[in-house]
Amino acid sequence: MHDKTWQAYIIDGGLLGGYLSRILYTYGRSRILLALQTGIQIGEMVLEDQPSGEIYHFGVPAAGQSPAVIKIKDKKAWGRIFLTLDLGFSEAYMKSEVDSPDLKSVFDIWLNNRQTLDGISSIASAVSGYFSAAMITLCGRQSIKMAKWNVEIAYDTSNDFYRCFLSQDMMYSCALWDGDDDGGVRGDIERHDSDVYALERAQQRKIAHILSKARVQAGDHILEIGSGWGALAISAAKMGCTVETVTLSSQQKHMVEARAKAEGVEKSVHVHLTDYRQLPSSFAGSFDAFISCEMIEAVGPAHRSTYFKMIDWALKKRRGTVVITATSQPEFRFSMFQSNCFARHYHWPNTFLPSATALPGWVQSATPGRLVLVNLEDHNMHYPRTLREWNRRLELNFHGDIVERLQKEYPQLNDLQNLESFRRKWKYMFAYAEAGYAKGYTSLNCWTFTRPENIGQKCD
Repeated sequence: MHDKTWQAYIIDGGLLGGYLSRILYTYGRSRILLALQTGIQIGEMVLEDQPSGEIYHFGVPAAGQSPAVIKIKDKKAWGRIFLTLDLGFSEAYMKSEVDSPDLKSVFDIWLNNRQTLDGISSIASAVSGYFSAAMITLCGRQSIKMAKWNVEIAYDTSNDFYRCFLSQDMMYSCALWDGDDDGGVRGDIERHDSDVYALERAQQRKIAHILSKARVQAGDHILEIGSGWGALAISAAKMGCTVETVTLSSQQKHMVEARAKAEGVEKSVHVHLTDYRQLPSSFAGSFDAFISCEMIEAVGPAHRSTYFKMIDWALKKRRGTVVITATSQPEFRFSMFQSNCFARHYHWPNTFLPSATALPGWVQSATPGRLVLVNLEDHNMHYPRTLREWNRRLELNFHGDIVERLQKEYPQLNDLQNLESFRRKWKYMFAYAEAGYAKGYTSLNCWTFTRPENIGQKCD
């Protein structure tokens, strides 16, 4: 469970007092409405301000497209959005002060018009953004203690909870969709059917692809940083490999060990509850492959050199392949100065996103000439459908025993308002991320590195 932002504490706690709060809500409302009126030039938005009874129309209707609809249910929402923009909007949504029948359409409007919606920004939101970016850069050092805390917050919510929306193999990263088997990245939209096993096939396809990129073969020794719930490690073990998989999540460790035993590969899958900076000395130079799926975002800029040097230290000196996947920022907006946002505050604390071209440079800086980039892939188009599948499963399964076990582990969720906020946080994340990937505002890359002159296929 994540702490609120300090701005949310101000509004929820009434720290401004009645008079100042009314000024904030009134002024924020006027500024936001003016910005929407002048800034929405692509698409159409309908805003229902229920406290005042007013309905506003912004933009121009587009042929064949329904307008994005926002319903303001509580005047506090104006203050939240004015103070912290999208982070404030997310908090208003989680508090049920804002609603929409189609959240993704709201994010699409913002992304399509973000160059002309800068009028929403205030001095308060600008200062907050710069301050949070400075704090993440200067203080978000991802010490071993902080890294463990971040993992506990992000992944130790409940194994049962993640099971309610992930595929059966519990793969919590982007799937890869096939046009023939699954209808491709838009198969769920164009076919209008619900293939209950499509996500399972797509995740198994993704695992097979990653293992293929890593040139894995029977007898190999593999190091995985970021165990997840063991799907990739177990698949590699079934191929005849020995896997050392590393996690900071005690719940994940227990489940990986149980699943490996159930699959009969417990002697080949060794789960280490430790940080990548504390690996045993016996790991030095002993691995044929290194794999990490969507974990490096949590390393942070202060430790990325240490991370890549660890990979170099662990790999065999003449034969070794590295596969890393990560959410990234496209070059047009990549920055070393990354401010707080909904995802960074409420899901993955202190994360830092690379870009497709920045990460190879960091690798070369840390391991000059010892790891060669041999392949770079863009998996961006595959994430929106993955997120839609997760969202559908959450809606279908978030009830009954799942909720009861969550409430037992987190008594604060016995308050139905807190439970609803928790559910809405996840729905918000799925739509928020889907829009970002679908519009190319956020990317997903897969990098493959190998030792010099380690040719993957005989060609002469």
